Amino acid sequence: MAVFHSAFNQEPHRSHSLLLLLVTMKFLFVAATAIATASAFTTSPATFTTSVPQVGGVSNVFSNEGNAHRTRRSTIVMDGKANAIRDRIATVNNTKKITSAMKLVAAAKVRRAQDAVLATRPFSETLQSVFGGLINRLGGEAADLPLLTQREVNKVTLVSITGDRGLCGGYNSFMIKKTEARFKELTAQGIECDLILIGKKGITYFKRREYPIRATYDCTQNPDSKQALSISEEIINSFLSGETDAVELLYTKFLSLISSTPSVRTLVPFSASEISQQGDEVFQLTSENGNFGVERKELDVAEPQDFPNDMIFEQDPLQIVNSILPLYLNGQILRTLQESVASELAARMQSMQSASDNAGALSKQLNQEYNRARQASVTQEILEIVSGAIALE
Repeated sequence: MAVFHSAFNQEPHRSHSLLLLLVTMKFLFVAATAIATASAFTTSPATFTTSVPQVGGVSNVFSNEGNAHRTRRSTIVMDGKANAIRDRIATVNNTKKITSAMKLVAAAKVRRAQDAVLATRPFSETLQSVFGGLINRLGGEAADLPLLTQREVNKVTLVSITGDRGLCGGYNSFMIKKTEARFKELTAQGIECDLILIGKKGITYFKRREYPIRATYDCTQNPDSKQALSISEEIINSFLSGETDAVELLYTKFLSLISSTPSVRTLVPFSASEISQQGDEVFQLTSENGNFGVERKELDVAEPQDFPNDMIFEQDPLQIVNSILPLYLNGQILRTLQESVASELAARMQSMQSASDNAGALSKQLNQEYNRARQASVTQEILEIVSGAIALE
């Protein structure tokens, strides 16, 4: 009985202690929640002031304005407009850097193409001189050569040179349109046509439209004699076998960095007078005050080499001429490939320059919009602070 009474007397003390423990835990929980909430809404110490406004005077709300501007990193707008504009400005500036770099790369490749043209010029001059001398020596006998024989045209092969890449303005589209127009013109006259395509852009376009294609070749950024030889062999074999009666070359003639003209010329059959009397021209890339330019130089016709009448040739002069003509065709194709590549690179330079200028103009416009949005946000914050200060008076 005594034990039971003792336990009964201790029970109120335990209940009281448990109640105090629960109250203490609840108070600590509420205090921790309040501290966390306050820290979530606390900004930089220098951003806002807590001074009480003076009666009858201006408050000291902006006393730490300098510190506030030093600690503020960016303006936060409720709709995120300023941040979105800032991100877009960074993207446009990065794009401008890329297009400027692509322009400089294209300029370096134009200079390389220029050097390649100058390197092949001595061989072309010597070939033209020897050919002119042999034609003068043979007279009318040279007309009997197969590659110089004119025949009735029933089928024409068009050799079209386009680029492998884009981002070069209207270079590829102009050449494709020129080829299509020439194909339709010959077809309307009842002349059968097929195509030899050089360049991936032209290959893709005409294959999708199911044009008759004889052969396809890639147009690299650095054409060489091996590539030109494979093309010239295809042309000569087609002509000599009677599969085609004439071969026309469509390429882009390089005029300047801002001007190129789609041109058409007959490759086969050759004209003896054209080979021996046709002049040439070379171009040179220049720069002045940070701007690129092109200087063109007209070259005179190579003088025919003088072969005395009493000179005895180890081989028949007709055979020599017949061997020179494929070399001449190979040189002409290599030259047109180099000129087309130079035109493509010049078009890419101009296109990248326009893209860089447009990116600069767009960046300037976006900067103005960003400044307006930021100023509107700053003005709104100032109005809110002043309104709160006035409300405390």
